[in-house]
This record gives sequence, structure tokens and C-alpha cells, in this order.
Amino acid sequence: MTHLHEIRERCAAKLLTSVGYVSHLTAFAGLDGFVDEIIHVVDTRDSATSFRRLPTITKLAERLAGAAGRSTNIEVVTERTKLGGNGPILANALASFGIKVTYLGALGYPTLHPVFNEFARRAEVYSIAHPGQTDALEFEDGKVMLTKTVSLNEITWANIQTRFGRNKFFEKFGAADLVGFVNWTMIPFMSDIWAALLEELAAHPTHQCRIMFFDLADPQKRTKEDIVRALEMVAGFEKHFDVVLGLNEKEAFEIGEVMGLDTSEHSRDGLSSLALQIIRQLLIGTLVIHPVTYALAASRGVVQVVDGPYVAKPLITTGAGDHFNAGFCLGKLCGLDNELSVLTGVTASGFYVRNAQSPSIPDLAEMLRDWPER
Repeated sequence: MTHLHEIRERCAAKLLTSVGYVSHLTAFAGLDGFVDEIIHVVDTRDSATSFRRLPTITKLAERLAGAAGRSTNIEVVTERTKLGGNGPILANALASFGIKVTYLGALGYPTLHPVFNEFARRAEVYSIAHPGQTDALEFEDGKVMLTKTVSLNEITWANIQTRFGRNKFFEKFGAADLVGFVNWTMIPFMSDIWAALLEELAAHPTHQCRIMFFDLADPQKRTKEDIVRALEMVAGFEKHFDVVLGLNEKEAFEIGEVMGLDTSEHSRDGLSSLALQIIRQLLIGTLVIHPVTYALAASRGVVQVVDGPYVAKPLITTGAGDHFNAGFCLGKLCGLDNELSVLTGVTASGFYVRNAQSPSIPDLAEMLRDWPER
């Protein structure tokens, strides 16, 4: 326990001394955008204003299964409406740390959807399409995301060039300390955009030491061929960037199956072994995987595993993974090693689910020094 306390104190001190440095860093991120409705499913209603929610996905599944061949009514209650999408949540978290963020995505076109107005005050924001819609059914054991994504078909390389500007894109892309392209699964033409960027980089190579972060975002519905192509392109950016690929636990096993790897052991050791297998095949700089209660990072044949803070009753879970990713990237930008970067990631995620808002660097330091435990 003393060892863990020392690590957290060291991480807090390093982050606090980096505040001034971070304020001069830049990030360029995209390309999705969603309006999220955070929803609870009613189990029993006591009155017009009071109800008890279905606590678990299992309970919802049982209720749905019981309606097979008949019918049923499921009442849902919207708890809050907020900006959504992996990109906006990631970018909003980065801006909360003090990084100068430029965001390009699907936030409303030709004018922003009002849910993104506060985000636009914290970051330099551009939009080329309407946002998608997510109904996020939250439970104690996870969440079910019901999404409408047809508007993301507008996120194409042609529309980026005509609605945003080719020169402006490469100006932002070329100058950023961190580039983040996320939610590949829900953007049908993201692979084509990456292909265009790789062609440009091949013609005009860059040798700056910069980070490029990718998050595929639940690729289960995409074909094996699509996933393999995306992974090949992610690996292709390693020639020009320090590539970081982020996955949650479910995604890691799905990617492992697509790559023909051993995915039989669903434990910490099994996930660590899988991470090493994936990174060995992809030949990228870093792979991070974030299950619910801990996270790990693999680089150069070494895996670092870090437990997250204990949060008994999360106020929100949608966006927790994006906050982990933002925290991990912050750590890497500040020159922290993988262990401290993962610790920064789980702290950012823990603060978010506990407070339903993105943390500042002082917020991270405070949580590190007053670590929530059982």
C-alpha cells in the first residue's frame, strides 16, 4: 500500500509541475459527434416523480426475453442530455487539462447543435455534418448504447476538403502535438480518410516526434476485412508518429479473434498476454486496454497494469473510456512512463464517473492524493 501511495504521489507531483507546459500543447481530434441521452430503465414506478430503475443489463435481458412471442412496454427516463461521441468527449477532456484543442467532426451543419456550445467555448471547433444520436441505457453492470449514425456518412475526405478546407486540415494536422482519430466503427469512410492521409504522408514525410491516438470503438459489427484494413493503416502511421491504439476489454478480445490470436484466457494475465500478442503483430508503439476496474499499457514487450479508483455509485459511465484515453495521452505528452500514464488515465476516468464532469490537472492530483478505496 505504501508503494502505491508513493507512485500516486509521484504522479500527482509530476502532473502539477507540468501545468504550464501543458498549456502550450496542441491537439487535433475528430471525427465523430453525437447527442447523448443518458437513460435509466424503469423497473417499478412508485409515483409520477419516483421510480426504481432496472439495476442490471441481465435484468433487462430477462424482461425482454419474457416478452418474446408476446409484447411488452419498457419505460425509459432521460437523466440528462449531453455532448457525445468518442471524439468530442476525448477532446473536451483534453481541453479540461489545459491543452489547446482543435476539433473537427459531426457537431451540426451548417450551424452547431446547441449541446456543443459549451465545448465550442473551450476548444476551436469545426463541423462538417450533423451529429448522430445515442440513447445510452446505463446500468450498474454496464451500458447499452442505441445509436443512430446515418449522418456520419457525411464524414468523408471530400467533405473535409470542401467544407473545412484541405490546407486548413493539414495545417492543424501537421502542427499538433497530439492527433486523435476515434470511433472508426461508426464512421463508414474513416478508413478512406486514413488512406488519403497516409498517401499525403508518403509524399511529404514528417519526422517530428508526435503522438497519434486511435480508438476503433466496438468494431463487432464491422466485417473482418474492414477491421484488418483499419489495423493495417493504424500500423502504417507508426512510420510518422508514436502510435497509441486504445481498446476496451471487449474490443481487445474481438481484435484478437480477428488477428487469429489466443483469446481463451479472460483474466488479467490473459489480457496482458493478448496485449503483447496484438502489439507484436501490429508493430505499433503502444497498446492500451481499459477494462472497468483497471487498465494496462503494452510497449516494447512490457505490460504495465494499474488498478483504478473505487467508485461505488457512478454518476455517469458513458464517456469513461474516452476520459481514460485522454488521461493516458496527457501522461504521454508530459513524458510520463506507461505506468504513470495509465495511472493518469484511470484517475481521469474515475474522477469523471464520480463527478459527471471532466477533471482539470489539479483535480487529478487531488484524487491521486485522496485515492478512493473500498
